[in-house]
Order: sequence, then C-alpha cells, then structure tokens
Amino acid sequence: MKLIVKNNYDEMSTAAAQFTTRIVRNNHKAAIVPAMGNTPIGTYRELAEMTNSYHFNPSGLKIFQLDGYLGLSPNDPRSLERWLRHSVLTPWGIKEEQVTLLKENSEDPQALCESYTENVKMSGGFDLAILGLGPNGHLGFNEPPSDSNLPTRVVSLTDESIRSNAVYWGGESKVPRKGITAGMDLLVSARQILLLVSGEHKRGILAKTLKGPVTKEVPASFLQQHPNTTIITDKAAYPEGRADI
Repeated sequence: MKLIVKNNYDEMSTAAAQFTTRIVRNNHKAAIVPAMGNTPIGTYRELAEMTNSYHFNPSGLKIFQLDGYLGLSPNDPRSLERWLRHSVLTPWGIKEEQVTLLKENSEDPQALCESYTENVKMSGGFDLAILGLGPNGHLGFNEPPSDSNLPTRVVSLTDESIRSNAVYWGGESKVPRKGITAGMDLLVSARQILLLVSGEHKRGILAKTLKGPVTKEVPASFLQQHPNTTIITDKAAYPEGRADI
C-alpha cells in the first residue's frame, strides 16, 4: 500500500489524473471501473481536459459502472449511470461499445449481476479500480459487513450511507434504499487500485482503512492486503502526513 498526501483537493486530483494517465499509457485497452461521488470528480475533469489536449487517450478503454441505485431509470437525476455518463463517458468520448453498465432499472438484477461479472472476467479483470472511501468504509456499495469474496449483487444501503448520500439528492427520504454493486471479489482482484480520499470528515475512516484491523466491518481495510493499492489523499483527511510520502 502506497500513501501519497497532497496539500489540497486540487493537487490530489492532479496526482490522481497523472496516475491514471500512466496506467493507460502502458495499457491503452485497460479495463477501468471509476467510482462516482464528489471526491473523484476533479480527477475526471482533469482527464477530460487531458483528452482534449491529446495527453490522455481513452479511445481503447473498457469502462465498467461501479454501482447504482436499484430501480432508477437512466434519466433519473439520482441515477449513477447518468452521473457516469456526465462525468466520464461523454467528456472522455467513450463509445457505447466500450461500456458495461449495472443497469439500475434492470428487470432481472440477478441475471445482470451474473452477466456483468462474466464481462469483467472476459476482459481479464479490472486493470484499474478508481475508488472513493465511504463514511463507513464501503467500496462501491459494498456496505459493512462485506468480506473480500462477496460477488456483484443487490444490496441494502446502511443508514450511514443514506445520510451521507442525502446531500446529493435533497434529503434522506429521496435516497433509494437498495443498490447494486460490483463485488468485493472483483475490486480486490484489480491489478491496480487507486483510492481517493478528501476532507476532514474522512479522517476517522481513513485511519481505520490504513491502520485498523482487516475486517469485514470496514471493507476498505482489505486494501491493506492488496499489493498494488495507491491511496492519494489531501491533508484535510490525513493531517499528520507530509506531502508526497
């Protein structure tokens, strides 16, 4: 596990974009699963700018949706497919044939989970998982308790995640109670994992992720066992660290 501490959010986003660019330069057909949420948005914005300036070439990538809220149409403002399209697919010029979605309005979620898993395996697994850190240590919607071998599946969101996501949708009552997520088994098998953490409110859970026991009660703690995990954080989330450690 490698920890990189940047002075602020913008520096963190730049470092993460540069990290991603190096991965894609070495493998222009990489399979990438990008998290949604506020933390990685700056990274995706920088990569979009690098695409426009020909410093980042996503034309051969395979993009996999990480998670979503079950029961939403792609046009619903809360849809994570919609967010993925707005933040990654359209700005990077990704074509439909490059994308594997976790369709939130699927009529057969179990079959969807199985086909998604098969598509990941046919791609050789994830080359890069770009992840955020949930307030309870979740990765995607792998809510605690989540062991490292859990598959892609439908999940019930915890109260903590509902409270955390309420800020995006205007209140807890508007947050769906069910989600669908790429499994822990697929995420911890990724060749490279990039975990982005920002803000003072993430200090406690980041400390548990880095230094606490490896436990299904903090799913992100399993990243301690991954040989190629890079955590890029700002000083607000990791104040005791100096820049670029």
